[in-house]
Amino acid sequence: MYFLNTFKYVFQSLALQKSRSFLTMLGIIIGVAAVISIMAVGASAQNLLLAQVSAMGTNLIGILPGAADDMGPPAALFGIEITTLKYEDALALEELPHVAAVSPYISGRGTMTYFNKIDDFDYLGVGAQYIDVEDTAVDSGRFFKQDEIDSLARVVVLGSAVKQELFGEDNPIDKRIKINQIGFKVIGVMEQRGVVAFQNQDELVFIPVRTAQKLLLGIDHLAFIRAKVDQTANLDSAMNRVKETLRFRHHIKDSSKDDFSVRNTAQALDILRSITQALGAFLVAVAAISLLVGGIGIMNIMFVVVNERTREIGLRKALGAKRRSIMIQFLIESAIMTLIGGAIGIILGILIALAISIGVNYFGYDWQFIITPTSIIVSTLMAISVGLIFGLWPANRASKLRPIEALRHE
Repeated sequence: MYFLNTFKYVFQSLALQKSRSFLTMLGIIIGVAAVISIMAVGASAQNLLLAQVSAMGTNLIGILPGAADDMGPPAALFGIEITTLKYEDALALEELPHVAAVSPYISGRGTMTYFNKIDDFDYLGVGAQYIDVEDTAVDSGRFFKQDEIDSLARVVVLGSAVKQELFGEDNPIDKRIKINQIGFKVIGVMEQRGVVAFQNQDELVFIPVRTAQKLLLGIDHLAFIRAKVDQTANLDSAMNRVKETLRFRHHIKDSSKDDFSVRNTAQALDILRSITQALGAFLVAVAAISLLVGGIGIMNIMFVVVNERTREIGLRKALGAKRRSIMIQFLIESAIMTLIGGAIGIILGILIALAISIGVNYFGYDWQFIITPTSIIVSTLMAISVGLIFGLWPANRASKLRPIEALRHE
């Protein structure tokens, strides 16, 4: 009965000061909403990252220019151009045991012209074994061959979205387009593939890698190489042979002097998982700062409440109220404000995470809406802790007031 009466009294007190109570809870609402939404976005982003990498296959080896430690990304991923990886390196890797297919990669952006239709698209210079490495296929026409790469043939294969943009429902095979004012013959259209590795494959134009290097970019290096291994069990063996071959070709005798990095899909998944987990923990810690600010706001308001009710506290203590009951009353008031703010914050955080999910999916990514029980529990416990910790000092101060001094308070 005592606690029931205390709760009724607290709710009546909060109802009389609606605006002040809401502003007091606002910091908690924002803090909890930030924690919920950031944890949800972190979980969804990690799921998307891992799904995108997994979609590339579990038996792929990636070779990038630039050295890196076993768990760190190579410098090339930070936008630093490194020119140590060559087309001839990719050809050498095709001869290795357990390597089923190899494709070099180089990318750029160009203006595509077909009669009066002009648009900018990304193009990808790749090898003849690209469709085997990527497990994709040509929907109509054909893919370019090795002799076309060697002869710098001006042929292209269009992504399905590019074909639709330039040709509509017309058949593009054997038609001619211009890329940066250089004429190319369309020999194929890729099947629809969607977003893989954070790039919409349907919006790409595929060009023989040597043609892209010499005619469009004026370079002789590669962005990276991908090699497909015949069986997942042979990944480690194939990776060792790749490293040995590249060291021999680059005249490297000490492995610590490698000017390349070799990764497989499993390693990439581990790196991404560790990075996203660390980033998620950091963002939650940043979001929790707003809870701290909200707690300080509650403490300040509770000091004001104690000051306003000084005479009331004095009267209650004069009538026999114990120090513990006074302290519990103010702690309950602080906790209730925090819990109400936390509940509103949880709902708001879920709505924010849902809005982000809808927005990202609109752009073609498979972004799953993930709200984990952990995020609800963590944010609730944090809110309760903030309410109790920051309400303790004002409650303790109220409980220590002397009845006579409190009754004299104006």
